[in-house]
Amino acid sequence: MPSSLSNADEPSAPLLVLEPRRGASVIAWGELWRYRELLYFLAWRDIKVRYKQTVLGAAWAVLQPVTTMIVFTVFFGRLGGLDRNVTIAYPVFVYAGLLPWTFFASAVSQSANSLVGNSGLIAKVYFPRLLIPCSSVATSTIDLLISSAVMAALMIWYGVVPSVWLVLLPVLFVLLWCAALGIGAWMAALLVAYRDLRHVLTFLLQIWMFASPVAYPLDIVPEQWRLAYSINPMAGLIHGFRVALLDEPLEVGCLALSSISALAVFWIGIAYFARAERRFADIV
Repeated sequence: MPSSLSNADEPSAPLLVLEPRRGASVIAWGELWRYRELLYFLAWRDIKVRYKQTVLGAAWAVLQPVTTMIVFTVFFGRLGGLDRNVTIAYPVFVYAGLLPWTFFASAVSQSANSLVGNSGLIAKVYFPRLLIPCSSVATSTIDLLISSAVMAALMIWYGVVPSVWLVLLPVLFVLLWCAALGIGAWMAALLVAYRDLRHVLTFLLQIWMFASPVAYPLDIVPEQWRLAYSINPMAGLIHGFRVALLDEPLEVGCLALSSISALAVFWIGIAYFARAERRFADIV
C-alpha cells in the first residue's frame, strides 16, 4: 500500500511578495499584457452591470451630454451671452467640449471607486490591480464612442466641416486616456484608505469643469494667463478636440503644455498607485 505524504512533506506553493516598483519600472507592461484578457472581462462586466435592467440602456451615455448641452446653451449661451464669443453654432461648440469632458469626469469617477467596489476580488486572487481602474476607463470609452454619434449628427445639422487637424484626434484621445487613468488610479489608491474622499471628488470635478473651457472658448482667458491656465490638462485637450472637429484656431503653446501636464499626471498617479498597491488587500 503506497504511503501517503505527511503535511510536512507536501510541496508548498511559491510565495509571491508584492513590492512597490521604482523608477522606470513603475508600470509592469509585460504583466499587464499577460492579463489582457482579464481587462476585457472586467470591462465587459462593468458594461453589462451599468446597462442591466435600465429603461434607456446605452442611451444614458447620450442623455447626460445632450442635457448638459441644452442647459449650457440656454443659460450660458443665450442668457450669459457666450454665444457671441464663438464663430459657429453654440450648441455644437459646447458639445465638442462636453465630449472629452464627460468621458474624463466619468472615467475618473468610476475608476476612483473601482478598487472599493471590487474589494472581494482583490482580497482573493492576485492580478495586476491597475487593471481595475483601467477597466473603468475602458467602459467610459464605450460611452464616448456612443456620444460621438451625436457629435457627428450636430456637425452635419449645422454644416460644420472638420479641419485637417482631425488626424490629431487619436493622439488627443490617448492623452485624454492618460489624464483620466492617472487621476483615477491616484484617487482609487487614496479612496481605499480614505473613503470620504469620494464626496470631495464629486465637488472637485464640478469645479474642474468650470475651470476648463467647456462652456467658453479658450481665447476668453486673458493672454497673459493662458499658459498658466493650460497647466490644467483638460484646457488644452478640450481645445484640441475643438481644433480637430470644428477648425478652431490652434493654440500650440496651450496644447503642448496641457499634453505635458496630462503625461505628468498619468505618471504621478500610476507611481502612487504602484507604491500603495501592496496594502490594498489588507485595508480594502
